[in-house]
Order: sequence, then C-alpha cells, then structure tokens
Amino acid sequence: MSKPVRIYATGRRKAATARVFLSPGNGKLTINHREAPEYFRRATLLMILNQPFEVTETVNGYDVWATVKGGGLSGQADAVKHGISRCLNRLDEAKFRPTLKRAGFLTRDPRVVERKKYGRPGARKRFQFSKR
Repeated sequence: MSKPVRIYATGRRKAATARVFLSPGNGKLTINHREAPEYFRRATLLMILNQPFEVTETVNGYDVWATVKGGGLSGQADAVKHGISRCLNRLDEAKFRPTLKRAGFLTRDPRVVERKKYGRPGARKRFQFSKR
C-alpha cells in the first residue's frame, strides 16, 4: 500500500506567511490546529480559502492543513489561498496551472502598507495648513 500524497507550499501576503500541506481527502480545512470556520469567522475569508478549489473544480477533493503567522486575518486568508494554489500547481501542473494563472492565484500580491514618514502624521497625510 502506497503512502498518501502530501504536498507542501508556502503562501505569502502582506506580513502573513502560511505553510500549507495538501493531501487527498474530503475538504477538511485546518488552520493553526483549528477548523477553518473557527479560525476565520467571517464568511468572506472562508470564501477566499475555497477560491482555488472552485476554479480548479476540486471542491471537497483535498484536505488542507496550514500554519499561518504574521499580519491580520485578511492577509492570513490570502496567504493560505496563495499556498493552496501553489500546492495544486505542484500536484498537477499541466492540468491546474493555466486556470490558476488565469485567475491570478499563483502571483504573490506585492501590495503592503506604506511606511510612515517623519514629520508627517501618516504615510502621506500632512498637517493642516494655516495661512495665518
């Protein structure tokens, strides 16, 4: 009897990094030793996690086990999505890569918060101008 396939990939978004393990199963999502609905309580974040499976038509086909750290919940959800997409790409590149690439799931989103500059109240905001 052969050992079940387990694929690993890293996903990143903003300040969040996710270690994602994908294995054949029935669609169980475990993030940081908790069920996905318990960790990501917002429905939109759960929808983000399922996008790679919906695009590749593999819903409930694989179990996901992920550890994610850094950033906020939104960045973490996108990091896990990126990791899942990369796992699916490694699983069957010829089959899944074109659809994942077309959906933009294999590209790491480079947008991060701009740093605050000295002499300013924010990154770009200026103090109120006083004529007199």
